[in-house]
Amino acid sequence: MHSDIAKQLIELNRKFYNEFGDSFSATRQRLQPGVKKILEMIKEDESVLDLGCGNGHFLNELFESGHKAPLLGVDFSLPLLRDADSSGGVQFREVDLSKLSAFSDQLTVNGLWSTVTMFATLHHIPSNDIRLDILKTVKKLLKPNGKFILSNWQFLNSEKLKARIQDWSKVGLSNDDVDENDYLLDWRSGGEGLRYAHHFSASELLGLATQVEMRVEAEFLSDGENGKLGFYQIWSYS
Repeated sequence: MHSDIAKQLIELNRKFYNEFGDSFSATRQRLQPGVKKILEMIKEDESVLDLGCGNGHFLNELFESGHKAPLLGVDFSLPLLRDADSSGGVQFREVDLSKLSAFSDQLTVNGLWSTVTMFATLHHIPSNDIRLDILKTVKKLLKPNGKFILSNWQFLNSEKLKARIQDWSKVGLSNDDVDENDYLLDWRSGGEGLRYAHHFSASELLGLATQVEMRVEAEFLSDGENGKLGFYQIWSYS
């Protein structure tokens, strides 16, 4: 993908989450079943960095359960961050994940992180080059034998969600401008909006993990009415 196209898609999503952040947050008041499953895996003495933290529910849930180690959430959407409750022991910061490597020095709290999470976020990052830069930065922020836990939206597993796929001409692009499995989807709550999303396969994610010299330790499907709308993976390295 040409860098100018990637920038256009990043700006499309930035505009969406700034304009619809409040209505999006209203639909995300409960943790997904897959996230709850991950919540149970994290020990109270493990520090956690949440990339694309949204309204902060995951980290606040960790804190309220008695978590003892540092918790930091970052996101680029100010409307979502405004909903994040930082009155407890959780820190939240505005960070553009598409430029994560530029912020890496600001994201260490008492050293490297035991766990880095990235729920429903990587699929909004266009361009293999930008994704690899993010994943290389994740590895640098993570302790050896730490865990990188991510989930990606499997919207093609739902006929209802497939009906939301729109033609790229709506944003002045064509199929030739974007990569395979890149999609434009509409939003219908609190107004009409458009956002970019990539549909990852297990093999594509394995390829990304291999390129940054990490290994996929475990994976599972969860979420949605059919239990197949979120694809979760746990990565690590020695």
